[in-house]
Amino acid sequence: MRTTKGFISVIALTLGLAAAAAAQSLTSLDGSRVDISAQKGKVVVLAVGASWLPLSAKQADYTNALAKKYAGKDVVFYFVATDSTNSRSKNFASDETLRKFAFDNKLTVPVLRDADGIATLKKYGIDQVPSFVILNKAGGQSGESFGGIDPKYDITIPISKAIDKLL
Repeated sequence: MRTTKGFISVIALTLGLAAAAAAQSLTSLDGSRVDISAQKGKVVVLAVGASWLPLSAKQADYTNALAKKYAGKDVVFYFVATDSTNSRSKNFASDETLRKFAFDNKLTVPVLRDADGIATLKKYGIDQVPSFVILNKAGGQSGESFGGIDPKYDITIPISKAIDKLL
């Protein structure tokens, strides 16, 4: 009997940890939690960048253009800042710094924080910032991330094609 209860407890704990690993909850600049995986039925586009990275300004332009193009459709956009919340970290940025980044770049989508700066990168296999990640309507990653930004190349074209396939 004890063995069965212990086995059931281990299975329940394992399933709970697996569900927690599959979910991703990030904090917005207003302090609310946003569960990325709870956006079922919608295509989710994550623009993963950092306030200190010069190319993230161009990424903000692309994100705004895509958000405008897909306004009114089942597509949700977020800018995920990989800036650390740890003031001792080399890539630290305060919420105020991120608000200024969003304001200066006229970012029209919600800004979310990846507090340790790497959880989102690991979860979606991102090897460079800035990148874009597209999640399908079931919440799973749709293909590889769109990494790197070349100012001479309009990355919104392949991202739009990928989104259109999911709608």
